[in-house]
Amino acid sequence: MPKFKVLRRVDAFLDSVTEVEADDAQQAALLAENNEGDYKWDELGAVGFDARGFVTLDRNGDEIDRTRTGHFG
Repeated sequence: MPKFKVLRRVDAFLDSVTEVEADDAQQAALLAENNEGDYKWDELGAVGFDARGFVTLDRNGDEIDRTRTGHFG
């Protein structure tokens, strides 16, 4: 029986945190969104969640689209 390489891809968020001076929590979120580049963001790491997809790879390591199953973001 032949063997195939199958890629499993699990969705994830890359979390970062910063401090924002604001009048309230809502304003802090809006300031961060609208001025993202003005803040120093400390990376917390990746957080996975259960949206998984699978696809078989060809001999060159490329995905074979017709073999895609599950949920890809």
